[in-house]
Amino acid sequence: MTAADLTATRRADDLAALRAGAVVDVLVVGGGVTGAGVALDAASRGLSVALVEKNDLAAGTSRWSSKLAHGGLRYIAAGQLGVAWESAVERNHLVRRIAPHLVQPMTFVIPSMPANGRLDHLTARLGFGIADTLRWASRTPPVLPKTRWVDGAEARALAAPLRADVKGAFLHVDGALEDDARLVVGIARTAAAHGARIITHCAAVEVAADGATVHDTLGGDTFDVRARCVVVAAGVWCGSLVDGVPLQPSKGAHLLLRAESLDHPAAAFNILVPGSRNRWVFAVPRPDGTVQVGLTDDAVDAVVDEPQVTEADERFLLETLSSGLTRPVTSADVVGRFAGLRPLLGQAQGESAADLSRRHALLDRDGVLVIVGGKLTTYRRMAQDAVDRVVARLGRGGHCVTTGLPLVGAAGLTDDGLPPRLRRRFGAEAAAVASCGPVEPIAADAPALRCEVVWAVAAEGAMTADDVDRRLRLDVVPAWRDASRAYVDEVLSAAR
Repeated sequence: MTAADLTATRRADDLAALRAGAVVDVLVVGGGVTGAGVALDAASRGLSVALVEKNDLAAGTSRWSSKLAHGGLRYIAAGQLGVAWESAVERNHLVRRIAPHLVQPMTFVIPSMPANGRLDHLTARLGFGIADTLRWASRTPPVLPKTRWVDGAEARALAAPLRADVKGAFLHVDGALEDDARLVVGIARTAAAHGARIITHCAAVEVAADGATVHDTLGGDTFDVRARCVVVAAGVWCGSLVDGVPLQPSKGAHLLLRAESLDHPAAAFNILVPGSRNRWVFAVPRPDGTVQVGLTDDAVDAVVDEPQVTEADERFLLETLSSGLTRPVTSADVVGRFAGLRPLLGQAQGESAADLSRRHALLDRDGVLVIVGGKLTTYRRMAQDAVDRVVARLGRGGHCVTTGLPLVGAAGLTDDGLPPRLRRRFGAEAAAVASCGPVEPIAADAPALRCEVVWAVAAEGAMTADDVDRRLRLDVVPAWRDASRAYVDEVLSAAR
């Protein structure tokens, strides 16, 4: 066992300490990427930290992202240069130091269709030029080179299903995230290694400036947690805990297609949404044999824990994508669907969800700090801003160190002959994961390995079968989840 390991015993001990009246410097409410980032930033500055999450790490928006650590091309097109700059800077930190094992370069083919005129081409060149300037200014490493133009033949060599009349394409390289849930778990475990108490399945019922009333959903009891500062990082669920948070949730829906339905593309590709200059439907090949297609931007009024991909969402994505292909894709090609709610700042009258800024804001509501807005790529900056405010309020705590702080598994990467899946997902911890159990697929129809199930329970705080599915990403394809459930239940039973 290491200091980073999240176990059932550690959870019980942390709960017992809080029940007994231990006072922490910072209580974080929310176990998504932002909440985990706040816990890590605060703990790495020497502050005592407890994080409570009503469900599990990355159980909400943070597991339903586009799985990209990107520089924000669409924000440039929308004139949001500040957000694009922040994205470029934070992408650089992720690629260079924080999680190089989880972020890999992905080439995006952005084709020029016959309907695109000279003005469209010049506008695109200007946008990519700005993106490349931000890339250079943020000291992005050479693995993410600048954008270039290629002819139609080279574009189709990378993305075979593109229409034969594609005139050419821009090749833009950005960061593809191995898995958003893995990033969150890595941040939380790194925070735990610095002393943070990470407690899942523990819901904040009420919050105040000096603590919160929480309910242990596994143990069943309710008690008060005392804290010198409280930071609510609950995304679209902030409004259920704190009044006066100006949020406009936006739903992003994605589909997972069989890679063969798109001729196993070697690169990602974008198709412009008709009538738009800054919205694309993209198709990104995944290492698990699927292609992820996204995404929608639709304002929603109701906040639910499990948003669904509607028939209209699916039709929009498939029809838009098919408009740029030699042959259409249909619902028969879809093997998985997921949607998430983004906690965007409130929109102005007449502004669509697609045009909303991804800037973040730190609010003070009766002494409770609330961090809202933003995007997955910029989680670290959001956390830094929140903890800077905490340090100023407490009058103690060091400077932020997270720009150069590697997550568990990020340092000491080696090519040790282990399965590529383990090296991609666990980095330097791959050998430790392999030693936990059989290095073989859980089932013929699922990409996850049996040793990953054991590791999730032994070191990553998985308490339920759904928690395991989330860490292994079995939840994104129902057939994978169903084929793996018997073995997952077996491991959980043995651990109890």
